[in-house]
Amino acid sequence: MARAEKITPRAQDFSAWYNDVIMQAELADYSPVRGCMVIRPNGYRIWELMQQALDTRFRETGHQNAYFPLFIPQSFLAREAAHVEGFAKEVALVTHTRLRATGKEGAGAIAVDPTSALEEPLVVRPTSETVIYAMFAKWIQSYRDLPLLLNQWANVVRWEMRTRLFLRTTEFLWQEGHTAHASHEEAEREARTILDIYRAFAEEWMAMPVITGVKTERERFAGAFRTYAIEALMQDNKALQAGTSHDLGQNFAKAFDVRYQTASGGLEHVWSTSWGVSTRLIGGLIMTHSDDHGLVAPPRLAPVQVVLVPIWRSEEERSRVTEVVTRARTDLERAGYRVAADLRDGMKPGAKYFEWEARGVPLRLEVGPRDVAAGQVVAARRTGGKAPLAMDTLVGEVGSTLEAIQTELLTAARARREQHSIRGVDREQLLDWFRGAGGFAYGGFCGRESCEEGIKAEVSATIRVLPDPEFRSAEVPQVCAWCGEASITEAVWAQAY
Repeated sequence: MARAEKITPRAQDFSAWYNDVIMQAELADYSPVRGCMVIRPNGYRIWELMQQALDTRFRETGHQNAYFPLFIPQSFLAREAAHVEGFAKEVALVTHTRLRATGKEGAGAIAVDPTSALEEPLVVRPTSETVIYAMFAKWIQSYRDLPLLLNQWANVVRWEMRTRLFLRTTEFLWQEGHTAHASHEEAEREARTILDIYRAFAEEWMAMPVITGVKTERERFAGAFRTYAIEALMQDNKALQAGTSHDLGQNFAKAFDVRYQTASGGLEHVWSTSWGVSTRLIGGLIMTHSDDHGLVAPPRLAPVQVVLVPIWRSEEERSRVTEVVTRARTDLERAGYRVAADLRDGMKPGAKYFEWEARGVPLRLEVGPRDVAAGQVVAARRTGGKAPLAMDTLVGEVGSTLEAIQTELLTAARARREQHSIRGVDREQLLDWFRGAGGFAYGGFCGRESCEEGIKAEVSATIRVLPDPEFRSAEVPQVCAWCGEASITEAVWAQAY
């Protein structure tokens, strides 16, 4: 891999720094297909760990995994007007099923076989509401079939003109939950339950603090009754929408005639939800914690949590040091930690440090002849600081150190977010804020879409959420930050990815 010193400093070019961190840590690479990415093993391991943590929470709350087709009949999207309008410019279509040889050379050697045209084009899945509710209509007959709580881990395609690794690509991986309920109250409770799961995961696993709230009508999901979101602030003071949970009302149920027989014998349309997070979370992890030396991975999601680096000068020292490294690795792996031992020849310890630092490993254990004699290792935190750890208590010490790093990352990120948040803004403060460093700006909002559009046109800032009570300001804003008329709620603005 490339040397970590080649990472562009964040202050010089944040976008270049972000790409450099990904390449140095070997998380992903550009695909031959424009707009797509290849997720490399290190990056995919982070996604697997995210999957495991989230899937456990989903199952604990009664959800089951299923899988639905990648291809969706084009006519399905047209059944829900707002839905088709929201995705019309992003869909990829399959119109033919075969190619034929042309007898030419090069790129023209094959062409679409015109005789293989489909009777109806198929949409490559941008999201699965339509195909899932078509199936719900078959499966749901009675109130006894409710609630139906499903999730799928899948890929989706949304044709993007401007792409960025993990944050916005034409194809990406995600989970999408879809549920059906007998009442609106149950569906609303489900949407909020999932939002709480997303928040807990972001903070407890990613060490990424978020604010929660509801999206404005302008920003809500196409076809939804109400959209909730978690929003995080990155190190460049731009917001990242990290997850959404939608109360779909009865919109899709009516479009696909998903009805159930009530206990009293009547027929009612179900109330439904959908919700999802994607590989964009990896981008959020990178931009929340990493530094100019490379990736910083929270211990709970680090592909390698502990790396052992031996130091020796002679074969005799090598034998003694390697024996200790091997024993330490075995003990740590038995305790459930993800461990690597760097026993490569021909590399100086310093070069190994750079590599593992760039990969974001939270804890490096250095073992030299003096350490062996003293019955210890030297623990170097990725976030800074060194301390000796006794071999006799190594497993316990490593565990407490990793938990401390996890907590410190969340604390530091939360402090940074609050440092770059401003409350009670008026029009001039709002403009000055986003013409400067930016961050989260809290202010009154009158509810008019014209005010949202005006702010976006002026400084490219949008309302990220109307915040939940926990995140609202102590003093309720009385006037709209943009037009100065009476406020109906508080809003959080930010420039965003």
